[in-house]
Amino acid sequence: MKKLIQTSGETKVQIDAYLRKNHPEICRHWFDEIEPVGVDSGTLSLLVREPVRRQYLQRTCLTQFTEAAQAITGRLLAVRFVGDENIDESKRKINSSPTSETTEFEEQLTLSPDYTFETFVVGPGNRLAHAAAIAVSANLGGAYNPLFVHGGVGLGKTHVLQAVCQMVLKHKPSTRIGYLSCQSFSEMFMGCVKSGRMQDFRHRFRSLDILVIDDIHFLSKREQSQEEFFHTFNTLYQSGKQIILSSDASPNDIPDLEERLVSRFNCGLVARVDRPCYETRVAILKSKSTLINIVVPDDVCAYIAARIDSNIRELEGALTKVRGYAMASNVAINLDVAKAALAGDRASSSRSNLPTIQMIIDAVIVYYDIKLSDLMSKRRHKSVALPRQVCMWLARKHTRYSLEEIGGYFGGRDHTTVLHAVRTIGNRRDEDPDVSRAVDRIEGSFVRENPVD
Repeated sequence: MKKLIQTSGETKVQIDAYLRKNHPEICRHWFDEIEPVGVDSGTLSLLVREPVRRQYLQRTCLTQFTEAAQAITGRLLAVRFVGDENIDESKRKINSSPTSETTEFEEQLTLSPDYTFETFVVGPGNRLAHAAAIAVSANLGGAYNPLFVHGGVGLGKTHVLQAVCQMVLKHKPSTRIGYLSCQSFSEMFMGCVKSGRMQDFRHRFRSLDILVIDDIHFLSKREQSQEEFFHTFNTLYQSGKQIILSSDASPNDIPDLEERLVSRFNCGLVARVDRPCYETRVAILKSKSTLINIVVPDDVCAYIAARIDSNIRELEGALTKVRGYAMASNVAINLDVAKAALAGDRASSSRSNLPTIQMIIDAVIVYYDIKLSDLMSKRRHKSVALPRQVCMWLARKHTRYSLEEIGGYFGGRDHTTVLHAVRTIGNRRDEDPDVSRAVDRIEGSFVRENPVD
């Protein structure tokens, strides 16, 4: 076993290689920072300095790391993840009596190290929420209090909330943070009511420095929980403590929410998160691929981003599917692999008989023989501008998207740009037979594939 300790660098490389081959779904770029520090009583200790990462590994990756350690050493080793406080720096050995971690958030927080400001991709739809979250992290209780973030499912609200928690813990580790879902808050409240421990419940939440509640809209129709949350909110707010909330709807649109809570939620900053535009979706895919240590060509990112415009969660799901397909086929990720992997997705066919924007884009790309990335870019050269305008004209004619939604699909362009494109192609069809024939041929290609009843 001494050889293992003496060659920790080699051990690390072997563990990384094993995990990338056998458990690629858990691999992250920051795994490079994990350091084997020694073996004591059959336990291999791996140094992970960031508490949130350490908890994440302990919670979700312990089995895989243990399997890797046993496979490369041929020994029945156990694995544990430790921090600097567990290590005697002078000897790089495990202390005989482990030191408990001094943190104030273990009992309540379950944070993902993927959800930091460094991995958050800022775009037109989330810029306000991101800027407000940064401000709150730097000035708890003094910037925007409460900070209320709302938007549809899978648009990054939880990412914003967890990023604040992680930044605060990074700079002020002793900060008392309560981060939980509204469902958990209500369940804990009812449990304490039944067991007669309301004093413990109130002390737990009203002594926090930051209270972060995800999906606060679940307070709807829960009168007792609303009453308790109202008093918790008031106690923290009047003490200058930070409150951060997320919801699928704005405060005014949450049904059956008491007016006094609506008023308090609105007294800070209410920031809406919208669907990411095309360019933001491409950036999200590139960021995610870097995070999980895979190489994804630009044209693949462009293809996925053009197909999926609903939310970030579905983007990540598509990327995972493409990676899985490539691994199963034992080939590198490329455009053909992406098309094959996503061929059966519901994004590839509309539930109605209307053509999708993706069908229109595919037809235009084939006809004009241009790249998807060029079509979605800011380039204004005639060779790109005309096909882009044709896409917008066809999208306006054959889909139910508004001008704003079509503009968002094509790189976050303003609705006036789409209106200009629609008018331009409409006029040119009347004046230029070549343009008219081109539009008719493109239109015919996808209309035949998807006939309207």
